[in-house]
Amino acid sequence: MTDESRPPFPPFTAETATQKVRAAENGWNLQVPEKIAMAYSADSVWRNRAEFLQGRDEITAFLQRKWAHELEYRLIKELWAFHENRIAVRFAYEWHDKNGQWFRSYGNENWEFNAQGLMQKRMASINDLAISENERLFHWEFKTVRPDDYASLSELKL
Repeated sequence: MTDESRPPFPPFTAETATQKVRAAENGWNLQVPEKIAMAYSADSVWRNRAEFLQGRDEITAFLQRKWAHELEYRLIKELWAFHENRIAVRFAYEWHDKNGQWFRSYGNENWEFNAQGLMQKRMASINDLAISENERLFHWEFKTVRPDDYASLSELKL
């Protein structure tokens, strides 16, 4: 493995697709934009909501802006489907804004990987729901990975 590869590699199996999804979730929960960007190809193309990005520098800048606004972010991803070099994911994350208003954001992502296991396309559709603090469901320590025994989206009925 080099800096320009990220196993597991396509074509994916149920096991390797699940590993890829959990690795992405863990990376985003740790919130180190420069490290996260290395999981994407140098020319990776993104659509995140209505924002279009290309390349690691734009990905890094996007993540820095995101987490300056979405405070105490915690994410759970779940494999939806996979085929050859593509994975579909559903996810939810919780965060609050600078005014203390909590949100749960729900979404779907479609991922496409190159032969080196780097994501070359990421298309994300996301909706935000304002919630009260007592409606929160994601309670593990901030900027850590979700514990292995923590409930999944399906188990949380999300």
